Amino acid sequence: MGMYVSARGWIEIDAEQRASAEEVLRRHEDGHYSGGWAFPAHPVNWTRYLFYGGDLREGQLPWLRAQLAELAALPAVDEDGDRPRGLFLITDERGGAVTWQIRDATLRESPAPSLSWLAE
Repeated sequence: MGMYVSARGWIEIDAEQRASAEEVLRRHEDGHYSGGWAFPAHPVNWTRYLFYGGDLREGQLPWLRAQLAELAALPAVDEDGDRPRGLFLITDERGGAVTWQIRDATLRESPAPSLSWLAE
């Protein structure tokens, strides 16, 4: 059947990037795991936080990672050059934990053994 993983985290985007972010999510819509994505109903000020939370089959991690890589690569919308940034925690049934850090237009994976207690 395959192992399940828990994925949760957020990516921060500029208000002007929301439509582009929504388009990325639409292109990857799968009718099931896509339901884990959410924007706050009433954003506060200028930053838009896009959250994901869900338990998915380990084989679906490339699906989620592909979306995050596309979101990370969204171009800056102003002269400040701010790019999307965020942090996701992935834990599995074996007690493993990794973080996916989104910054500088890339997604970096790092072991996170100190957070493996969240997999229990």
